[in-house]
Amino acid sequence: MTSSSSPEKTDYSSTVFTPDTPFPQRGNLPEREPGFLSRWMQIELDRRLAEESRTRPAYVLHDGPPYANGNIHIGHTLNKVLKDIIVRQKTMTGHRCHYVPGWDCHGLPIEQKVLDDLRQKKESEKTPLEIRELCAAYAHTWIDKQREEFKRLGIGGDWEHPYLTLDPQYEAAIVDCLGVLVEKGYIYRGFKPVHWDPIYQTALAEAEIEYNEKHESRTIYLRFPLVGELPAELRSIPAPTLVIWTTTPWTIPANLGVSLNGELDYVGFKTTHPHGHEETLIIAKGLLDAVVKETKITGEVIAEFRGTIFDRLECAHPVFPEKRSLVMLGGHVTLDAGTGCVHTAPAHGVEDFIIGKQYDLPVFNPVDGAGKYTELYPEMQGEFIFKANDRLIEKFQKEGSLLHTGKLIHSYPYSWRSHKPVIMRATEQWFMAVEKDGLREEALEEIKRVNWIPKWGFDRIFNMVKTRPDWCLSRQRSWGVPSPSIRDTQTNESLLLKEVIDRFRDLVRTEGTDCWYKRPLVDFLPESMKTQASRYEKESNILDVWFDSGASHMGVLAERESLSWPADLYLEGSDQHRGWFQSSLWVAMGVKGKAPYKSVLTHGFVLDEKGYKMSKHLGNVVSPQDVIKELGADVIRLWVASTEYRNDVNASTNIIKQVSEVYRRIRNTFRFLLGNLKDFNPATDTVPFEKLGEDDQWVLGRLDELTAELTQAYDEFEFHKIYHGISGFCVRELGGIYLDSAKDRLYCSHPNDPVRRACQTALYEIASVLFRLTAPVLVFTADEAWVELPGHSAERDSVHLTQLPQSKNRNTPALMQKWEKLLAIREAVQAAIEPLRAKENKVIGNSLEAAVKLDCLDDETESFLKANSGLLPRLFIVSTVHISRSGSADFTESLKSFGLSLKVAVTKAEGEKCERCWVRTPQVGIRDKHRGLCNRCFEVVEKL
Repeated sequence: MTSSSSPEKTDYSSTVFTPDTPFPQRGNLPEREPGFLSRWMQIELDRRLAEESRTRPAYVLHDGPPYANGNIHIGHTLNKVLKDIIVRQKTMTGHRCHYVPGWDCHGLPIEQKVLDDLRQKKESEKTPLEIRELCAAYAHTWIDKQREEFKRLGIGGDWEHPYLTLDPQYEAAIVDCLGVLVEKGYIYRGFKPVHWDPIYQTALAEAEIEYNEKHESRTIYLRFPLVGELPAELRSIPAPTLVIWTTTPWTIPANLGVSLNGELDYVGFKTTHPHGHEETLIIAKGLLDAVVKETKITGEVIAEFRGTIFDRLECAHPVFPEKRSLVMLGGHVTLDAGTGCVHTAPAHGVEDFIIGKQYDLPVFNPVDGAGKYTELYPEMQGEFIFKANDRLIEKFQKEGSLLHTGKLIHSYPYSWRSHKPVIMRATEQWFMAVEKDGLREEALEEIKRVNWIPKWGFDRIFNMVKTRPDWCLSRQRSWGVPSPSIRDTQTNESLLLKEVIDRFRDLVRTEGTDCWYKRPLVDFLPESMKTQASRYEKESNILDVWFDSGASHMGVLAERESLSWPADLYLEGSDQHRGWFQSSLWVAMGVKGKAPYKSVLTHGFVLDEKGYKMSKHLGNVVSPQDVIKELGADVIRLWVASTEYRNDVNASTNIIKQVSEVYRRIRNTFRFLLGNLKDFNPATDTVPFEKLGEDDQWVLGRLDELTAELTQAYDEFEFHKIYHGISGFCVRELGGIYLDSAKDRLYCSHPNDPVRRACQTALYEIASVLFRLTAPVLVFTADEAWVELPGHSAERDSVHLTQLPQSKNRNTPALMQKWEKLLAIREAVQAAIEPLRAKENKVIGNSLEAAVKLDCLDDETESFLKANSGLLPRLFIVSTVHISRSGSADFTESLKSFGLSLKVAVTKAEGEKCERCWVRTPQVGIRDKHRGLCNRCFEVVEKL
């Protein structure tokens, strides 16, 4: 028989209501997430969203098309997840958001890949039409692969009906835009310098240029002796010679002149050669010291001139003795570098071309498409221009025209296709005139009307548009939309005729752009020209692929009933200010006279953990596919939300794993909420707000504050605030305060006890709000949690069919100020408990073994504490709280700033520990039945 002093203990675990939910602690996302993709298809989520939103106001986020080449990378992930967060948030705030993903399918990388494969198979003899067929097949292969990779990231959208730049209907829209621009007179044929890739032998768009900041160039100072009739001021000095400086010696054979600035002062610097010959070097006065320092020439200044006296004089040509180089005056000549005398080759520079045109110079281009000298420079015919630099310098030195040579490390344009240096080379191309009819000024005015996010995006694109040259639209490739230009074989004139373009467009709608290669020219000619069809021939250029994507607002927004023009938002990387944002703007301005977007949001580039550009060579590439296989898509989505993406962002396996720890805390919070709502029916068990405990009211007030903050963050696209707001609320307000103190009510009170139902009411609302607030980011986890939440209707069987919550504004100043004080006291109590729990003292273990004494020093503090005395034990998670009053001057310093004058003391609580709730109280052991229980637990057990 057991003695009365040692009563037999009863197992009360079955009477304690611990959390119970099928929502697992371990998300196992790599395996579970695909199941939700399947579930969404089964419940027809996309169709239901479309039906429900049919009458709502539209919000159009227009997708910038990724290139259909290779698996998606971490940059794609950042871009598409950001878009998806926005689309989901806008959908959940009452908008109709029909997101149409797209792909850019034409262009050199695909064509080059196909040609490389053919060369390896020794099947290089293919017609343009055969090459195009292979390119289309290649693009479709990667479209299918990328589509599945994007869907696996949880990206929603009309994946079954994307826009593809190779689709006939889209290609017809491209051609139609071209026709409108031709009709308005914006398109012209010109022979002028363009960026040229000598490796792939094609013109390049501005957006296809990248700059190598460490390019090394050979530099030369070269003599251009003045010849012919000279003004008196120059006849009085010995051998006047202009000195030029250039970083491109290979362009000297194409020289037609030397440019000076009429507003600058120039000096005559007399120098004597070793054999006694005197020469006067003409150099800008402001650059003389720098030139002398670098070249080490010696001499003296013997004359000074205004630049205007050199206008239209002539120099001896350093390569062709029979030629003369014209001296010209231009404002592009500055004192930034060089000599103030600028070598001018209209075939190899935009400014050179412009001033040459002003002085009626021809365009002499001795360089072919492969970057080799032609028969126009027979001495080096067939020589690649960059390799010719050394030979030219040796020639100039031998002939005595070289003053000095050196090397310069500087920024130089490279092709982002071949990753090799580009050249400026005059070719005959089709251009869009950006100055015509004030188009540039109208575009600048439209830029001012657009909302640029961040604000520096305005300056970036404004300055680019302000200075950009005419747009070169034609390319010398096979894979793209053919430019339907024809050539008059009698006059050798190239023609872009509206009638031909319109006929081509109509055929493209049914046959695709291959019809240009399949059909005879007569099929595209208007009736008035068909009788002379033999006089014309088709040309084989394609349109710049940036024109393809730049026309997307016409091919997608203006064509699809579910969308509208202009778009509410464009969202791409910051490089697209000179790419897609700008090409879209020029097409829209030419066709419709307005910008195609209301707002433009940009993100930075993804760099590695140390801030370096990712590359396979460095081994620092983060594969989204690998992250998903290990951690799941929701973790990588949470990483995207955590970034301040408007700047460059860092990514590494380590960084994303750190984010996965934050995900784990959020998931555990969701699990705790669900686990304590298993027996809660919101329809019958909800307690009105005014009858909730003050801790319940406080946490819901903080929830309202969080909801308001995150609603604003979503609206302002500041998703890092969502990340920090949710994770912080889960850790601080919930995990650190409310949920910990709620456990006693939830686990140990009677299931129907009003205080337990009050707590569950708060938990239910917290869960409902948090699941919806996180749904645009954690698309899988939020839906997984929502399915387990009691009380949602069958019509709302996915969180993505709900609306984002709105703040109920219950966070009254009085309530929040009161709780600032209560939490400050709680913190002081916890600080006082810790020493007693320390290993060297070990007075108490669990905080429920503690008794707290609050010794008040004034009436106001005492009144405040007594008014909240019933709340304090569960807030502090201790067994007893005793409030007393003394005249002691000693008080807890940390509470002074809260207007509280009290002293906190902690001792071990009296009485035995309740076997069910672990509270220590003298009530334990006073009854014959359930001797190990406190009064509260005794009553609960008796009622069960």
